[in-house]
Amino acid sequence: MQRRAFSISAVTLAAATGISGVPTLAQAQARAFQSGSDYLTLDKPAPTEAPAGKIEVVEFFWYNCPHCNGFEPMFDAWAKKQAKDVSVRRVPIAFRPDFEPQQRLYYVLESLGKVDELHKKVFMAIHVEKQPLNTADQIAAWVDKQGIPKAKFMELYNSFSVSTKARKATQLQDAYALDGVPALGINGRYFTSGTQAKTLERSLQVADYLIGQSRGKAS
Repeated sequence: MQRRAFSISAVTLAAATGISGVPTLAQAQARAFQSGSDYLTLDKPAPTEAPAGKIEVVEFFWYNCPHCNGFEPMFDAWAKKQAKDVSVRRVPIAFRPDFEPQQRLYYVLESLGKVDELHKKVFMAIHVEKQPLNTADQIAAWVDKQGIPKAKFMELYNSFSVSTKARKATQLQDAYALDGVPALGINGRYFTSGTQAKTLERSLQVADYLIGQSRGKAS
């Protein structure tokens, strides 16, 4: 979803909804992707958190974004297939102050070890069940129904740790000059997205290529 217009090209949406015509991975690997068209190379490297020797891939997302919702199962399957030298993490964005409650929600789930259990359920609650989860009170009421007491949630929501992670997430989105989601940052050096790579599925192929480039060879 674009930062300014909150819209996305029809070809990107086609990938998210499974419309055919997307190149296969083998076809994509038959040629080198191009900086400036398929992905962007950052002028100044963005900070990374991956351990030494690991290649970091960051998925930037927003829970309210329908395209992030469509991308989630694709990205999750892709992430689970990555080699041991690839460190994958999610970063919730906050283009505006009213995005911050959902940003903090993710980091509360992370601190409780509940991402695997509840991350997809947040998307479902918003996009399928049409539940508004835009404020701390709305979110606290929802997580309470998922077995996380409101008091415990709010304690973590307002904690120094979660506040720091939210601040660093916003700094990272700015370092990548993010203009929409879903988007992928690779090793603090490269950026791609469904808009940049032409489709959401193709953005994962570009990410595979850039992971290879980060190892010193094409994927």
